[in-house]
Amino acid sequence: MPRRPSRKPLRLVTWNINSVRLRLPLLQDLVAQLEPDVVCLQETKCPDEHFPHEGVAALGFAHRAVRGMKGYNGVAILSKLPFALRNGQDPDWCGKGDCRHIAVELDAPGGPLELHDFYIPAGGDVADRAANPKFAHKLDFVAEATAWSAQRHAAGGFRRSVLVGDLNIAPLEHDVWSHKQLLDVVSHTPVETEALTAMQRAGEWHDALRHFVPADQKLYTWWSYRAADWRASDRGRRLDHVWVSPDLAGGLRSHLVLKDARDWEKASDHVPVLVELAP
Repeated sequence: MPRRPSRKPLRLVTWNINSVRLRLPLLQDLVAQLEPDVVCLQETKCPDEHFPHEGVAALGFAHRAVRGMKGYNGVAILSKLPFALRNGQDPDWCGKGDCRHIAVELDAPGGPLELHDFYIPAGGDVADRAANPKFAHKLDFVAEATAWSAQRHAAGGFRRSVLVGDLNIAPLEHDVWSHKQLLDVVSHTPVETEALTAMQRAGEWHDALRHFVPADQKLYTWWSYRAADWRASDRGRRLDHVWVSPDLAGGLRSHLVLKDARDWEKASDHVPVLVELAP
């Protein structure tokens, strides 16, 4: 781990943990390895009253915002820095109240930072809106998020803002192990990739991971549980994203995809992603 300068960049991690209570020990491993200031979790699968606040506080995160439900979905922001919740300022996506988004105003180096943590629906297995309500929900969710981004842009744009999370879409050709073979597989179908690209453009979001890794290079954050040897086959997808507003793009300092976390005992199928952002 390189020595950190006296004025530390903000170290921000996003991770689909796939059950925060089951994988709390892995969160401890993440903190030990990456030393994050802020961790955004998705798929916490935990109602708010059962969130493991004590265990998370012991890791140094005095400030926590959680929005969860029993058995599925759920998002959380864990921070060593103070923040204020943006309650009531953002939509109830698709009118479902299904705990897929939480946002805070973070007291960050350099000034307040608007931070959004998203968990976009996976969409099921059939890439057909008419035949698959889960896929229809996914497309509707992204369409609403695109309209929200466009509205914010029309009102002056995002300023000192970061959007992270499991967006469940791998938009670029080299965000998947085989572009041709996955064109009809949910997460990389043209209708999804075009929708996510439209959402990104509507808010003029800057792709922080592709800031460091050129678009013609493979980049993955997820490997299926179905693979007998995930590392040997390396059939990954980039489903986890970090976007920053244009005024923050110049402050991007480094990134890390913690690929080895996929080998942890009882691992999530997603791995943590770190971005460092200068004040």
